[in-house]
Amino acid sequence: MSTQLFHHALYIVEHACKGCTHCMKRCPTQAIRIAKGKARIDNDLCIECGQCMAVCPNNAIAIEQDSLSQLESYTTRVAIVPAVFFAQFDDSVTLGQIITTLYALGFTHLYLAETGVDILTVLEAKDQSSSLPLISNFCPSVQRLIQVRFPLLVGNLSTLRSPAQVTAMFARSELKTLADGLGVFYFSPCAAKIAQFKTEGSEEHRLFDGIINFDTAYNLVCSYLAKHKEAVQEETRAFSFPVCTRKALRWSLVKGQSSNHSGRCLAVDEMHNVIEFLEILEDEQETNLQFLELDACAEGCVGGILTVRNRFLATERLRHWSSTVPKQLDQNLCERILRHKSAFYKNLNLEPAAPLEVLGLDTDHAKALQKLRKAERILAALPGIDCGLCGSPSCKALAEDIAKSQASIRQCVVLKLKSAKDLNSLARIWGERSIAADGLKDDQA
Repeated sequence: MSTQLFHHALYIVEHACKGCTHCMKRCPTQAIRIAKGKARIDNDLCIECGQCMAVCPNNAIAIEQDSLSQLESYTTRVAIVPAVFFAQFDDSVTLGQIITTLYALGFTHLYLAETGVDILTVLEAKDQSSSLPLISNFCPSVQRLIQVRFPLLVGNLSTLRSPAQVTAMFARSELKTLADGLGVFYFSPCAAKIAQFKTEGSEEHRLFDGIINFDTAYNLVCSYLAKHKEAVQEETRAFSFPVCTRKALRWSLVKGQSSNHSGRCLAVDEMHNVIEFLEILEDEQETNLQFLELDACAEGCVGGILTVRNRFLATERLRHWSSTVPKQLDQNLCERILRHKSAFYKNLNLEPAAPLEVLGLDTDHAKALQKLRKAERILAALPGIDCGLCGSPSCKALAEDIAKSQASIRQCVVLKLKSAKDLNSLARIWGERSIAADGLKDDQA
């Protein structure tokens, strides 16, 4: 994933954007600027966390949606569905009704994504990353954040495959006799997993043939049940792999991973909390922690941008469901997994992630140092109030943008109001063309 041209699932709906700056101020990697009254996303910095979409008051940020019609290209249609999807429904809708409806919508096989947790346990998979603390790679937004903003911690990222990947591999092995017409689809609770799936060359891109957003699937299930609920109640259909363990079902909740690791572990959720903790971790010379579970969304995947139910209610239903399943798989299911052991041989660990050099002022170290000094001088001239009216998230960001010739000091509204003449002089100091004081204009590009 680290070397491919990263696909981005989030995009700006320009006609709806009012340039209000909510998204820009919320973005944890300062990937958004406001130019000519519209938000712009820097794809090099965007980590697809969806924070911008969550705070946009105008519905001006959207996520790619794929149609369910993609199923028509396959005769065997496998859905890899996270347990969080089933927690989107209230208690009046049973698990059996949801499963039966998904079959009625065209799927021929259903696997819980968390089945991969049990498969990894049965196969006694070991992580090949040796740096401590080990950081879970389960959340793709966090992985990309570390690659972009905390490159010194890239070596701490786990290399073990995610449960959804492992489940997809298992399904393909079980159904290999149907390979000619086999399509494997993933249900996604967030933009980051869509982006990861659609990045050509990524493991998800190789393993999955299509992706379906949580909100799309939820609406389809609700619509079908509204029309056929009585008929659905008469049927009781099950998953293709009928049972997963309690540990597996709780995997995507906060502490779902860390509670199953030995030694000292820590779970941190919500992207800004994660960033605050990673800044501390990066400065620490030593730590006694063995494992870190970091989730971009509050409360874990139940807080994903594509989920539809209150995350606390969804968490409660998922925990209640997990209390009804066994703590360990029975022997028959273990043997079923072991029959496909060869499909995973030396293939349960990924290539180590690599840092992405996108935050520097320049790839040339000498030029980067010059631009850093220039940015520091520009910052000293700016008011330092981080109002965002210039179209940059902070005065520091504007100073760096000016140093990289991506912005103008004339964008600073405070300096413009204070003294247009002085502002023009400052602009000339930084090598910008002269403009008459009474003809100053917003140079946002």
